[in-house]
Amino acid sequence: MTTLFAGVDLGGTTIAAALADREGQVVAEAETATNSHEGSAAVIARIHRMVSELVTKSGASLQAVGVGVPGLVDVARGITRFLPNLPTQWRDVAVADQLQATLGCPVHLLNDVRTATLGELAYGHGRDADSSLTMTFFSIGTGIGGGVVVDGRLRLGPLGAAGELGHQTILPDGPRCGCGNRGCLEALASGPALASEGIRLMRMGLAPGLFDLVSGNPALVTPREMLACGDESTREAISRAAQYLGIAVANVVTVLHPDLVVLGGGVAELGDALLEPVRETVRRRVGMFPTDGVRIEKSQLGDRAGILGAIALAVRGGVN
Repeated sequence: MTTLFAGVDLGGTTIAAALADREGQVVAEAETATNSHEGSAAVIARIHRMVSELVTKSGASLQAVGVGVPGLVDVARGITRFLPNLPTQWRDVAVADQLQATLGCPVHLLNDVRTATLGELAYGHGRDADSSLTMTFFSIGTGIGGGVVVDGRLRLGPLGAAGELGHQTILPDGPRCGCGNRGCLEALASGPALASEGIRLMRMGLAPGLFDLVSGNPALVTPREMLACGDESTREAISRAAQYLGIAVANVVTVLHPDLVVLGGGVAELGDALLEPVRETVRRRVGMFPTDGVRIEKSQLGDRAGILGAIALAVRGGVN
C-alpha cells in the first residue's frame, strides 16, 4: 500500500487539505469553508473528515499530518496559543492530540507563514540548495508575515514566533498596526494598506482609470486593479509600498546577509512592479557589503506555499 502524507492549511475562511508523496507530488486535495464560528472542536472534526475522506479515496496509508495555523503555536506540544482572527482565539487547544487520536498518526502544527516558508525551502526556491542556505520569506497579503531559514533550517525562536518580518517598524510615527505598534511594514505595504490608498486616490479623483475599472465600487479595489488601471497615481502608490518593503528587506539583509529573499502572498503577484523597486531599494540602502549575491525573487509556489509547507512539515516529522 502506498504511504502518503497529509497537509492542512487552516485559514479564517477556508480549510485546504492535500495528500502528497515525500517529493511533494499532490495526489488528492480538497477545500471547505472553515465555519470558525462553530468553535475549535467543530473545525478540528471537519479537518479530520477532510483528511479521512482523501485517504479513503486514494486507498493509501497515512504516515503523518502537517497543519499550518494562523497564529501562535506551541510547536513541541502541538497546542494553539493564540489565533487572533478565529473566535475564542483558540487559546490552549490541543489540536495535535485531538487529530492524532482520530487519524492514528503523528500530527505536527506550525504557524501558517512559517509553514509557507518551509514549503518554499522544501519544494520551491530552496529545493536544490545545499545545507548552508540562508533564506528569508515575506508573505505579503492581508497581513505581512515571514520566516527565516539559517543554514538550511527553519528558525522559530523560543515561542515559534521568529520571522514576524511584517512587524518591524518602518515609519516611527506611521499608521497604527493591528499589533498595536505604529508604522509596521504590515500597516504600510499589505494588501489592505495598498487598497486603502487606491480607494483614497479614486475618491479624490486622482485615479480615473481605477474608477472606470471597478465602476466606482471601492470594494473591488485591490493591488491588482491598481496596477492594471494605468493611473500614474496608483503606480506611485505601489512603488512607495515597494520601497517600504525594500527598507524591510534591506534591514533583514543587513542583519542576516541571506543568500535568498523570497516574496510570496497575493501582493507579490504584482511581479516586477514590486520586485524591481525592492531590489533597487536594497542596493541603495545596504552599504556594509555588496548585495550582488543576494537574490530577491517571487515565490515559485505562489498560493500553494502553505499547503506544500504543511506537506513538508509532515514529511520531516515537524521542524527539526
